[in-house]
Amino acid sequence: CPCALGLATPMSIVVGMGRGAKQGIMIRNAETIEQLCHIDTVVLDKTGTLTQGRPEVVGLHARTPESESALLQIAASLETHSEHPLARAIVNKADAMQLSRLPVSGFHAHPGLGVEGEVEGQYARIGKAEWLRSHHVSDMAVWTSAAEPAAREGKIVSFIAHGQECLGYLVIADPLRETSAPAVAAMQALGLACIMLTGDSETTARHLAESVGINRVHAGVLPGDKQDLIKQLQQEGRIVAMIGDGMNDAPALASAHVGIAMGSGTDIALESADVALLDGDLSRAVAAFRLGSLVMRNIRQNLVFAFIYNLISIPIAAGVLFPWTGFLLTPMVASIAMSLSSFSVVTNALRLRGADLNPAFSRVNSYPPLTKP
Repeated sequence: CPCALGLATPMSIVVGMGRGAKQGIMIRNAETIEQLCHIDTVVLDKTGTLTQGRPEVVGLHARTPESESALLQIAASLETHSEHPLARAIVNKADAMQLSRLPVSGFHAHPGLGVEGEVEGQYARIGKAEWLRSHHVSDMAVWTSAAEPAAREGKIVSFIAHGQECLGYLVIADPLRETSAPAVAAMQALGLACIMLTGDSETTARHLAESVGINRVHAGVLPGDKQDLIKQLQQEGRIVAMIGDGMNDAPALASAHVGIAMGSGTDIALESADVALLDGDLSRAVAAFRLGSLVMRNIRQNLVFAFIYNLISIPIAAGVLFPWTGFLLTPMVASIAMSLSSFSVVTNALRLRGADLNPAFSRVNSYPPLTKP
């Protein structure tokens, strides 16, 4: 009876998905398991994925120390109307300094660039230096030069303008997750190419990428460009996984062969993803890739065993040996043999419950590359 052939695939997938769930890896469907095994390129968003996603203002730089409060007050008044993670950091800093909010009218957010609105009769803007330059804000060369050391340390710099005058800039830090560098090293040890995406400046992005061991970086990426980059990689023949957590990552997560969302991310990112890492630990992504490889290997083992077992057993049950040996399987023995084949497949699948999915980061180089069927 070819029952074992019918059990070979679904048993491995069910046990594998259950094993992942126990590790906080929620996999949407069986197709995702197979795709995880084929991935050769991992694209990682920076904020909230490689970093902790809890930015805070660590520096205020204005023309004079006395004007720093006014600088932050204008910035917080604008960012109160924004949902960006950096906006929360600026508002929290203003609250800590007990600064009131100024009335804002005509507020408008420009994703990946900054926000603007009318404050005290003049347009105020906070965002990237290039964006403020495009609005002919004065003295930008001086301020960007002053902010360069902070950017080289991997910190985020946001410039504030009121009217056509640049008032100064804020320095915002978002520390790396402790597991980011080991997780990237483990992915690379598995033969995966890692690429970082961020809307930050090239200087900031390069520092962070070097800190986690990523060589290929796309900096200054607008939210809408993330999906285009995923499609470009796919056109090059790559099998791409995207790891992100924000609302801006949702289109890229949906376009990738496998979208992986951090559990601490937005609802729309989680809904767009094929895999959710419930505790937001990047090392779980490495475990997901290992799980996909192990499940597919287990399926192949089951299919090979079930095929060979039935290839031998069915002719014997049909009496092929009877003309030479007089041997016939009794119905009872045949039923036991049938059950034994199914039992063997189920037992092999259950071995996945004890599979080691958590990479020992001190031994990442000992992991064999992922098997590509």
